Amino acid sequence: MRLCIDYRALNKVTVKNKYPIPLIGDLFDRLGQAKVFTKMDLRKGYYQVRIVEGDEPKSTCVTCYGAFEWLVMPFALTNAPGTFCTLMNKLFHPYLDQFVVIYFDDIVVYSNSMEDHVEHLCKVFKVLRDNDLCVKREKCSFAQPTVQFLGHTISHGEIRMDGEKVEAIQNWEAPTKV
Repeated sequence: MRLCIDYRALNKVTVKNKYPIPLIGDLFDRLGQAKVFTKMDLRKGYYQVRIVEGDEPKSTCVTCYGAFEWLVMPFALTNAPGTFCTLMNKLFHPYLDQFVVIYFDDIVVYSNSMEDHVEHLCKVFKVLRDNDLCVKREKCSFAQPTVQFLGHTISHGEIRMDGEKVEAIQNWEAPTKV
C-alpha cells in the first residue's frame, strides 16, 4: 500500500531543487558494447532516504486516527525526485559512466567480461551496504547477457524496445469514439 497525501500547499512554498533528471537516451548510450549486465531495483527507494532532522513536522499527514509525521521521504514532495537522483549520483559518482548507470531506483552494472563484472558488482554492493540501501531481490537480474531496463531490452551492442510492450501496443483496439 502506498499513501497518497496532498502536498500541494507545501510544494507551493518549497524552494525547487533543479537537479536534472537523467535522459534515458544518454543512459542507453553509456551501455555501449558491454557484454554482461546486472539490473538492480532498490526496495522502496524514496523510503530509504531519511528526512532532514527537524523537517519531519512539514510532512505531517492528518487522518481520522491521528496526525503522523514521516521520518523518510514520501512520494509527492516536489523535491523528492531531485533529492533521490542527487543522492544516488553522489553515492555512485566514482562509478557512473564507468560501469554503472542509474535511473532513480534502477541501477544497471555493465561490463565487458565476467571477471570485470564480479569486480564491479563488489564495488556497487559495498556502496549499497555502506549506505544501508536494500535491493528488491525479485526485481533484480544478475550477470546476464541481456537485461530489461526502462522498457527496453539491452544486450551486447543492441538496444531494442521490450517485445511484450510493442506487442501490447500493436494489439490495442482502434478507438471507436473520438
